[in-house]
Amino acid sequence: MKLVIYAGGIGTRLWPLSRENSPKQFDKIFSGKSTLQLAIERVAPVFGIENIFIQTLEKFADTIKDQIPELPKDNILVEPEKRNLAPAVCFSMIRLKKMGYAGPVALLWADHLMERVNEFTDALTIGEKLIDKNSDRFVFIGERSRFANNNLGWIKTGEKTGSIENNDYYEFAGWKYKPELEECARMHKNGDYFWNPGYFITSIDFLISCYKDLAPEIYERVATNRYGEAEATHFDRAIIEKVNLSNAVVLKTNMGWSDPGTLYALKEALEKSRAANVVQGKVSTLNTEDSLIYNLENNKLVTTVGLKGMVVVNTPDALVVVPKDEVVRVTELVDKLKKEGFNKYL
Repeated sequence: MKLVIYAGGIGTRLWPLSRENSPKQFDKIFSGKSTLQLAIERVAPVFGIENIFIQTLEKFADTIKDQIPELPKDNILVEPEKRNLAPAVCFSMIRLKKMGYAGPVALLWADHLMERVNEFTDALTIGEKLIDKNSDRFVFIGERSRFANNNLGWIKTGEKTGSIENNDYYEFAGWKYKPELEECARMHKNGDYFWNPGYFITSIDFLISCYKDLAPEIYERVATNRYGEAEATHFDRAIIEKVNLSNAVVLKTNMGWSDPGTLYALKEALEKSRAANVVQGKVSTLNTEDSLIYNLENNKLVTTVGLKGMVVVNTPDALVVVPKDEVVRVTELVDKLKKEGFNKYL
């Protein structure tokens, strides 16, 4: 099986830790390693480094070479320019096909964390076998929810539809994207709903056929080297929302997965308990709990008093202070800063 790891995003939700020229997936903030390096470490021992491809933008290619020196040069897929995930996935499938590859493919992401790696690689291996049995479908991976998280999507599972090597798989019964917190609480208790990490396994030929049938304009532009003319839309909107998912299946997992995609999600990924603070740098707190306080200025002391559920990130050129329930609006803040001419801070 081929595995494509997408590493071209700029992570605006993690600003100012993540910048346009230094996105979050390359920051070595997890025991001295980046999430990209951790992503490679998870799958390379099982599937082989030669079967792993990283797709990115040209300006990040050298960073990938430095961080993953063992990756074959041809396994770095460089997008002509930044569009969105629909053209990006199409680009990688066409490239793999031109390189002579077919069969199962897993689409993965460069900015996630995982506690129980074996559960993840086991799910990928099972997914590969399911695609070998029926290549014209999607195999989704659902992660058991740990709390009512309204910052990501949820997958609903239906009846058990089969078992392969004592591993059960289930009917795909739909999903919800970032529901209201009250609904998340209901789904968390339900047992049929799982977090959607965004991982799935399919086949290269089937995915290409989906583009030809459901997003022909994107396919035609990407296939004829007019990538910049392809609609900059999301993969879910272009393909997943249109494709017949009646034969899609879901694998249930408990990987200890997390996506530090927002500043508070980063805190959740690193915390020892919900009430604990996560701090870095010269920081002193008083009567502060459930907060992330990052100070990246060596000559400055950051102090807090009486904070609860807050995020404070201080860098040499930018400072952000935001309640945990408002961190999803950091992207909105970045857009505002662009309009106000503060591009050099982005």
